[in-house]
Amino acid sequence: MSISVFELFKIGVGPSSSHTVGPMVAARQFVQDLFNRDQLASTDRVQIHLYGSLALTGVGHGTDMAVLMGLLGHSPDTIDVDSIDNKMTTIQSECSLNLNGDHNIEFVRERDLIFHMEEFLPQHSNGMTCQAYSGEELLFERSYFSIGGGFVLSEEDFAHKEEIATLLPYDFSNAEQLMEICSQHGWSIAELAMENEKAFRSEQEVKDRLWNIWKVMDASIERGCHQNGTLPGGLNVRRRAAELYRELSKQSPQERNHGLAILDWVSLFALAVNEENAARGRIVTAPTNGAAGVIPAVIAYYVEFVHDSKVHGELKDQVVKFLLTAGAIGMLFKKNASISAAEVGCQGEIGVACSMASAGLAAVEGGSNQQIENAAEIGMEHNLGLTCDPIGGLVQVPCIERNTMGAVKAINGARLALRGDGAHIVPLDSVIETMRQTGIDMQSKYKETSLGGLAVNAVNC
Repeated sequence: MSISVFELFKIGVGPSSSHTVGPMVAARQFVQDLFNRDQLASTDRVQIHLYGSLALTGVGHGTDMAVLMGLLGHSPDTIDVDSIDNKMTTIQSECSLNLNGDHNIEFVRERDLIFHMEEFLPQHSNGMTCQAYSGEELLFERSYFSIGGGFVLSEEDFAHKEEIATLLPYDFSNAEQLMEICSQHGWSIAELAMENEKAFRSEQEVKDRLWNIWKVMDASIERGCHQNGTLPGGLNVRRRAAELYRELSKQSPQERNHGLAILDWVSLFALAVNEENAARGRIVTAPTNGAAGVIPAVIAYYVEFVHDSKVHGELKDQVVKFLLTAGAIGMLFKKNASISAAEVGCQGEIGVACSMASAGLAAVEGGSNQQIENAAEIGMEHNLGLTCDPIGGLVQVPCIERNTMGAVKAINGARLALRGDGAHIVPLDSVIETMRQTGIDMQSKYKETSLGGLAVNAVNC
């Protein structure tokens, strides 16, 4: 259960929150569990078994890399992304692995990293079982589940996940409760979210950490705008953001701010982030890696084309309001449906990111709570049924372009909501429940397995 905006916005590494960030966290936790049990020094071999979606699209999503980096003791938010290839080469060539960075064991990748392509663990489609041996003796075994957005639960936690929560001063389970609490106290959604965040850290720390989240997002846009070449993975997808940036940079100020030209910039911002994600660069899960470009693109749109300090106040305060509002909306999806494409398809990733971004933009443009809720509802309603069928199991086609669509929809959703008075036919809670039910009904081949849709109907060169 999500309890903090910082659980939805995590600094990490591409290309996938559920297939890269989650498995790295899980493998690192396994090593930590061994250490806590005083069994690390006795371990001379580990085996990692990947199941379901982690097996079917794991190599394309970097799951193999993530597991090995986690076993080395690395964390997604701090690992030097430029060092990963060298570490992978060393493990492969030396057939050894330094558990937690200080205990060397033999590791034969083909023997010790096993992909169970046709088997799913019953608890979740993104499951992995980690085993530690001393000789032939099994010392310790534990399964972990990557449930979306980089969230990981052990098998013990999974069985009691509804009980895992921290008491919040103003807790809410659905949008109706969220709106009711805000009404009782005369708060905006962002103000309520801040009150809950203050249960864990000071208000200033919340603001500083959220501002840093934006700075990492902005840096991923900047880096993506200056990288050329072909993305890794074998599809030979050419990076487009740098070329688009060069073309758009030739515009005069009048051309840049004219009509639909602004949308070209929004698309650029999203492309830049998700090309960085596909290249295993540093990005922010928002709320997932596959949808990491939507919220940064919409914030960048606000920063570049909307914000006026004389009208809207300090930029830092507005970015904090955006992220707090978006985070509160994201929690509703996390609690009542899913943000995992392996569970509900891409409606749980791009759809949720679109809903969050639309709400955040409505908030910083002065929308009422009712208008913000309407914007969030619009953002998801028009992504219902969106499948996840990545070609080649890579977070590239259609994923990168899909972020541009999510960002543009989010802006349009906010504008539609702000043109109204907040009254609308479909409540946000209803669209969240519809998304959940749609995900249940969706065939598994459309849930990040690359067994259907574009993944089988498009030519894979």
